[in-house]
Amino acid sequence: MARLIECIPNFSEGQNQEVINGLVETAKSVNGVTLLDHSSDASHNRSVFTLVGDEEGIQEVAFRLVKYASENIDMTKHHGEHPRMGATDVVPFVPIKDITTEECIEISKKVAKRINDELNIPIFLYEESAATPARKNLAKVRKGQFEGMPEKLQQEEWAPDFGERKIHPTAGITAVGARMPLVAFNVNLDTDDITIANKIAKIIRASGGGFKYCKGIGVMLEDRNIAQVSMNMVNFEGTPLYRTFETIRMEAKRYGVNIIGSEVIGLTPAKALIDCAEYYLQIEDFDYGKQVLENHLLG
Repeated sequence: MARLIECIPNFSEGQNQEVINGLVETAKSVNGVTLLDHSSDASHNRSVFTLVGDEEGIQEVAFRLVKYASENIDMTKHHGEHPRMGATDVVPFVPIKDITTEECIEISKKVAKRINDELNIPIFLYEESAATPARKNLAKVRKGQFEGMPEKLQQEEWAPDFGERKIHPTAGITAVGARMPLVAFNVNLDTDDITIANKIAKIIRASGGGFKYCKGIGVMLEDRNIAQVSMNMVNFEGTPLYRTFETIRMEAKRYGVNIIGSEVIGLTPAKALIDCAEYYLQIEDFDYGKQVLENHLLG
């Protein structure tokens, strides 16, 4: 049976449609790889691609995408709400079928080395590929962003895993690693006060004493003039989406603010959404494995 790996590269471009179209064409250029989804956000100025393929194909498409981004995205001119440090900000590899996390770690290191060798872009390894615990958390790795990274790289503990202690002048630096599936989950508020979203994000994220498997920041969606709590749920079973959603609703009420919607960026495991349905419908004794029709059809 085919061994399948998912790759979800994030690019620091969500406004220039010509560049985004080029990324799409590049993502479709490798045999054995399927582009499952791509989404772009102008306020975040960021695009997220979801690809799945075999070992050889997924490594090749990841490299080609990083190369295209390095040639077409200039970080010295980039502005957006989402934290970022490189033209290709992050390249995660996720085991999907008949492949282990350990094998994805080795794949991530091969791709990271090739990116540095051929494109001269320095690389941080993160999540399961990280050499030290301090580098597992992407937020810590990315702290300082593109503008602060030259100074950060001079700190003793922040030498790149691949490359010299200097960023690529226009493409910055990229994080590459292996991880388990996460859900990019955002909640929109009916306020234009970004400080409220920031306060709520601090309360719910793990680093602020909130939920263990939640990373969160407040961002401003300029095109809609609303504030958003933007989250990465790194273990949707350990911290379900509905738990952060209801906490955000409760905390927002303190400021006279309501939730006006939420969004999932890219693809998400079905169970993450079914868990929400089970919670809100108060379904008793629900069995995900036996009672979901598609599980039987695809079984």
